Amino acid sequence: MSGTVTTTPAGRLKALARAELTLLGRTRGTLFAALFVPLVLPLSVWSATKDMDLDEYGLTAGTVVLPAAVGFSLLFAVYGALVGVFTARREELVLKRLRTGELRDGEILVGSGLPAVATGLAQSLLLVVGCTVVLDIPAPRAPHLAVLAVLVGVVLCAALAALTSAFTRTTESAQVTTLPLLLVSMLGSGMTFPLEMLPDNVASVCELLPLTPVITLIRGGWTGELAVSETAGPALIALAWTALAVFAVRRWFRWEPRR
Repeated sequence: MSGTVTTTPAGRLKALARAELTLLGRTRGTLFAALFVPLVLPLSVWSATKDMDLDEYGLTAGTVVLPAAVGFSLLFAVYGALVGVFTARREELVLKRLRTGELRDGEILVGSGLPAVATGLAQSLLLVVGCTVVLDIPAPRAPHLAVLAVLVGVVLCAALAALTSAFTRTTESAQVTTLPLLLVSMLGSGMTFPLEMLPDNVASVCELLPLTPVITLIRGGWTGELAVSETAGPALIALAWTALAVFAVRRWFRWEPRR
């Protein structure tokens, strides 16, 4: 009598994540963008804050640079990296082969994204510690807001990456298809400069961008200046974008190579 081997979702996710981590380590371009770019960009923001009149808006260099640093990590270590990962695995028929086994669709996406997500979280923690030490930032007054923002940001960026990959033909073209969200988020979500410095009508539009609520809540977690009523708006916008991205992935994600 032949025995059957029973696998668990956790075991399948672990095996897939381990394999994906190995493949990610062999992709030097993706690895460089994910590990080093988010570490360099905060230095540019720090330099730019010296020419900003932050006191007028009740901000400091630390409360501008720290949320930006986490935002850069989410954009490059999670979003940018996963667009390349999902596109490459699709074009190499890896996703198609995985669907013929025990893995469910959700497990394939989660398992494939775990290494990049773990990298983004670890890098965010490293950047927070570095910014705290270098810029002499006090402990967060509302840490639960910052933690919530980072977790929602990770899920949102991973879902947006899966969606973007559906419109990305090759791993090379991923450098182009990721640019709109990267540029819009860096310029309009409060990373490069605070939204308080923009005209009110422009700031109101920028508040609706996908990563703006994440940056707002992270900054609010450190300053403690967001009232409960003021956190509801950004939280709802972030959750709405996340739900919309997940729905779009279920509707349009491609499992087979584009022709």
